[in-house]
This record gives sequence, C-alpha cells and structure tokens, in this order.
Amino acid sequence: MKHRVAVCQYDIEWRNIPANLARVERLIAPLEADCIVLPEMFATGFSTDPTSIAEPMDGQTVEWMRSVAAHRNCAIVGTAIIEAEGKFYNRTLFVKPSGEITHSDKRHLFSIGGEADQLTAGTERVIVEWGGLRWLLLTCYDLRFPVWSRNRGDYDVALYPASWPASRRFAWQTLLRARAIENEAYVIGANRIGSDPTTRYSGDSAIIGFKGESLAEMGEKEGVLTAELDLQELEVFREKFPTWQDADKFTIFNSQFTTIPIDDI
Repeated sequence: MKHRVAVCQYDIEWRNIPANLARVERLIAPLEADCIVLPEMFATGFSTDPTSIAEPMDGQTVEWMRSVAAHRNCAIVGTAIIEAEGKFYNRTLFVKPSGEITHSDKRHLFSIGGEADQLTAGTERVIVEWGGLRWLLLTCYDLRFPVWSRNRGDYDVALYPASWPASRRFAWQTLLRARAIENEAYVIGANRIGSDPTTRYSGDSAIIGFKGESLAEMGEKEGVLTAELDLQELEVFREKFPTWQDADKFTIFNSQFTTIPIDDI
C-alpha cells in the first residue's frame, strides 16, 4: 500500500489568516495527495501571545481545514492556537475528509522563547490511523525529545509541523533523520521560510524514509514536497531488521515526565 504525502513550505504572513489560507490554496491547487502537511501555526505565524490569535475548535482555521479535506478528499495536518476551557494550546490537527478531527497538544513547549508561560502542555501521545498508516502527531520542539517520539510498535509515520529557526537548521536536519532511524518509521518535517518580528526561518522541510534516507527535501524556497510512503516496504524492513526487539521497555509518567524501566516497577 502506497500513500502520497505533500508538504507545503512558504513564508507565513504575520497574523494574516485570510492571506495565509489563500496562499496555501494556491500551493495545493495542482496537487494530488492523500495527506497534506502544513507548518506550525500555518495561518498566523508562530506567536507566544495566544490571546491575539487563539481560535475555538470551530473557528476559521479549523473550518477551513475541514473544507479543504472534504473538497480534496484527503487528510490535512497543521497546528493552530486553540482556546478551550479557559486554556490555550498549540494544537496539531489531523483532519480527515469526513470532517473527523484528531488532535494532539504540543507536549514540549519552547520555554526559552516564552511559549511555556502562555500555553498549556499536552499530556497525551496521540496516534491516528489514516490510509492504512498509523500517524504520530507531534509538534516542532517535540523533535528534540526522543522519549516522546519513541516507537512502541504503534506508529508508521511521525509528523512534525514546525516553525524551526534558521539558526538551528543543522539540528533540525539531523534530528529528523535520527528520529526516522531509531524508530524505523517515516518522518515528515514541515517547516516555514521567511521571517516574523523576531526570527528568520530557513525551511528545510523534508520527507525522510525509515532508513534515514531523504525521499524529498526543500531548502530555503517556497514550494511543495511530495513523496510516496510504502507500508509494505516498511513492514519488510522491520521484519528483516527488527531493532525494536532489543529496545528498552519503559513507562512515561506524565506528571513529572520521567521514565522508569518497566522491570523496576
């Protein structure tokens, strides 16, 4: 089974939702894809001031995603600042053509940039099934924390919508490959280009194969990456090289985010 994925990379206009949604529509117009992946805060740009850009789950951005998924008969993925029950979340949204939404709130908030002061961290590791594949929903800074990305035999593709600065592009490029290799899974990193009031972004969006090889990459330019994810090839490789059999067992305690080997409990 093969699944065609597209990753959009562009310069996000600061807090201009209509302009950014229109830009994405132009980029994806000629595409034929089963899943479209957009950068972190793709409609507004990355901001640590949630009050100025937060939306409810039935807001403009989410409804637009539903419309695109239904019209194009594909899944679409990206993040937005969502307000729910008086709290703000950097929420990765996986929207299916049926309108069904699966979401995962960013676990590792970028405290260095003030994100942790304004937003609430996620506590659940979320996987969604689509097109015969199992997709792990992660966000940007989560890429630096391998425990949260650890494959427990429960996913085939790890998604990282991101607003990753150009100053740390080497880390981005390296960690995408590392997560693919250590987890024997496809890894998709969707980053932006351009600048916001504080940061410049170099793009470097990529679709990485389960051996760490590049299936598609883009430097610092606007465009769309596409590649086919082959579940059969992945399963054959995992059968021939089952490193998961030798992996350490552990349990994650969300309250303190520590790991303890299962054998020691």
